[in-house]
Order: sequence, then C-alpha cells, then structure tokens
Amino acid sequence: MIRGGHEPTASFLGRRLFHWVKSVTVAFFCFLLIRATVVEAFRIPTASMEGTLLVGDFLLVSKIGYGLRVPGTDIMLTGSAEPARGEVIIFRPPHEPEKNYVKRIVGVPGDTLEMRNKSLFRNNTPVLETYARQVDGSRDAAHPDMEWQSSHSVTSRRPEYQPTRDNWGPIVVPNNSYFVLGDNREISEDSRYWGFVTREGIRGRPWLVYYSSEPKVDQSTRRPSKVRWNRIGMVIS
Repeated sequence: MIRGGHEPTASFLGRRLFHWVKSVTVAFFCFLLIRATVVEAFRIPTASMEGTLLVGDFLLVSKIGYGLRVPGTDIMLTGSAEPARGEVIIFRPPHEPEKNYVKRIVGVPGDTLEMRNKSLFRNNTPVLETYARQVDGSRDAAHPDMEWQSSHSVTSRRPEYQPTRDNWGPIVVPNNSYFVLGDNREISEDSRYWGFVTREGIRGRPWLVYYSSEPKVDQSTRRPSKVRWNRIGMVIS
C-alpha cells in the first residue's frame, strides 16, 4: 500500500534517469548535426599561414556560407555564396583528401595566374597582398611536384615550362576549381605543388579565433602553454 500519495522511490528514480538520458541523447545528436552542417572547430598545426594565423590558434569554421553537406554523404546543398578571391578557406586537398588544410584563395575559375620573383599576378595584373610573408630567404629552385602545372600553362608564352617556388605560370584555373596559397609563402605546401582545390573539397570558411596558445618548445615540461589573450575573439580576414 502506498502512503502519502508518493511514487515508489525506484519508479521515481527510473523516470528521472530516463528523462536525463533522453535529454543528453538529444543534445548529443544536435551537437553532431551542428558540427556536420553549420560550425566546426579547427586547430592550426603548421606555420604556413603565419602573418594571419599562428600555430596554436583554434578556429571556429562556418560551413553554411558555401553550402550545407548532407551528414554522412558527399551531397552538397547550394549555399548563399561562392568562394571568392582573398578568402581564407578550410578544405580537403586532392593529394590528402582525409585531411583538412587552411589556405587563401588567389584564383577562381577562369583566372590566369603567374608569379614573378615572389610577386603574384592575376590576369596579367599585379595583386597587392598585404597578408603575404616572404621571410625564409632560401634559394629558389625547381621542384618535381610542380610539374603538374605544365598541362595548365599558357604554353604559347613559355614553350619550356620549368616552374619554381617563386616563379611559375601563367596557368589557367579550370572550371569548378580554385588555386590556393599559404600566406607564409616560402614554407607553405599549397596549390603550387599539388594542384587545384575542387569546389566539393571546400568545407568552410574560418571566421573567429576562439582560443590561442603558444606551442610548447619542450614537450616534456608540465607547464601549461602561454595563452595569447590578444588573439582570442579575433575575426579572420
């Protein structure tokens, strides 16, 4: 017999546990849906974008502007904007499709690109790149990974095409493709070496640094990394 109108303790706890599990499950699936389609976190692992992004920066990446990807598939729904020159993007490169890269778009479909002594030309016009860094100082030389460019070069202007890190082109960006460069030009592995980024390979655009810390020089130390407070909340452009 139940006294005082109260439910048995076991039944009450069971109901509370059921509602708690249901709430956590719904929240988890909402998190997965948002991560897959709207926004995702990304960490900068290399110095190829230094000047704009630093090793140890943690970014929030917007996926919605360029179109939504149906979770678990490669199906893209049309977005409100197309990738544009000068934008920093997160993408999957053709030679390592399982990884995420971050670089800056310098060429869109139909553009003719050329680099002359470290200076970028687009459609035969010099591009003012206030974000680019040229600090390595190592000797410019031909690289075997750049031979792919010959099939896209304007051969009438250069019959014997021998591209180097600082001197290459002119090449034409094909349809549905984009040419990207790292802002830290002399150490960046980018489109110069492995080719164009496809429209389908672009995952989103980073828009905010939500956390940043200096990388540890000595990984054996237990001291926490120094937080770069001045970078937290920085909008990426």
